[in-house]
Amino acid sequence: MDHFHYKDGTLHAEEVALSDIAAEVGTPFYCYSTATLTRHFALFQEALEGLPHLICFAMKSNSNQAVIRTLAALGAGMDVVSIGEYLRAKAAGVPGERIVFSGVGKTREDMRAALLGGIRQFNVESEPELRALSAEASALGLRAPITLRINPDVDARTHEKIATGKKENKFGIPISRARAVYAEAAALPGIEVVGIDVHIGSQLTELEPFEEAYQKVADLTIALRADGHDIRRLDLGGGLGIPYTRSNEAPPLPLDYGALIKRTLGHLGCEIEIEPGRLISGNAGVLVSQVIWVKQGEGRDFLIVDAAMNDLVRPSMYGAHHDIVPLIEPAVGAAPHSFDVVGPVCETGDTFAKDRALTDLAEGDLVAFRSAGAYGAVMASEYNTRPLIPEVLVHGAEFAVIRPRPSYDEMINRDIIPKWL
Repeated sequence: MDHFHYKDGTLHAEEVALSDIAAEVGTPFYCYSTATLTRHFALFQEALEGLPHLICFAMKSNSNQAVIRTLAALGAGMDVVSIGEYLRAKAAGVPGERIVFSGVGKTREDMRAALLGGIRQFNVESEPELRALSAEASALGLRAPITLRINPDVDARTHEKIATGKKENKFGIPISRARAVYAEAAALPGIEVVGIDVHIGSQLTELEPFEEAYQKVADLTIALRADGHDIRRLDLGGGLGIPYTRSNEAPPLPLDYGALIKRTLGHLGCEIEIEPGRLISGNAGVLVSQVIWVKQGEGRDFLIVDAAMNDLVRPSMYGAHHDIVPLIEPAVGAAPHSFDVVGPVCETGDTFAKDRALTDLAEGDLVAFRSAGAYGAVMASEYNTRPLIPEVLVHGAEFAVIRPRPSYDEMINRDIIPKWL
């Protein structure tokens, strides 16, 4: 469920007409719903009720500080994968004890900054990282709380570019070496082992891969405790998928996911951490765009809109589907019109949809790309010297621009001409 709906014939975000936002800020723009963010976070809280837990929002899905602060006020922690995301979380008021630091390429500088700024835990991905963290923490006279990210060799049954739990993926320590690496970690100065971390992929639409991975985590927990380790925290990653199409084939619900966690891991007495991103933010956002031209091609019509692949790269990068709907509600029984929906960038890859059945649209009409709140603005670029587009947050009948569109002068003046030119 989300809070984007037609009211009086016009698509609204909560109580605000998206056309009113377009009139004020221009197109294209991203719009997020506070009510939807809040509801989705609450679903995970409900799903894990009865277990000690912390829900750490995966900031890589949407790192706008207004979104982060909204979720932090509800009690969310943050999962960060760079020191930049760490600093964003801190700037938004998230305390270090609610931030977990993931990622395969943490530098020594990153480690020092997080140790000094405060951190809940490092999810360590390799032996070299572990040894470097030991050295940095020891030099500061601190102890670094860690989990080891275990690669369970489980097929997540998702897109190959977002699968992370198979042995050929770059992530984590092979489960076959886990006990040996935990033994090394326990012997290193400046290291405090607190638990196990696992994350097998993104946009999972079945529970079976989670169950297979979590059962391996349960078995490993028992083995590590027998080895003398105090395993008291299990970070289970994220990855639960969202419906990108309006159909009856919806992914599992957070309540089903929570029941699985309780069934496979609840008997261990561990604190549970999960790192949802897409399921909290994905359907909490839309991308609004205006039709520039309708172009007749050879055997097809092109709907050329003012959003492009630099604004929303998922269709180009992953072949991803986003429902596209007009801001003016179509009349009942309106005849569909098939379009290839494309942007203005000078690449054939700048295509959002092919042969998509929409209503008849014309120059100046507004459309919304649904399910655009995750991996949208965060993956945007200024390719073709196109400005990053505004982000807008709606709260009931109010809205605010939470990232403005830069001017062309601002973009151009970031460049520095060397003195010899």
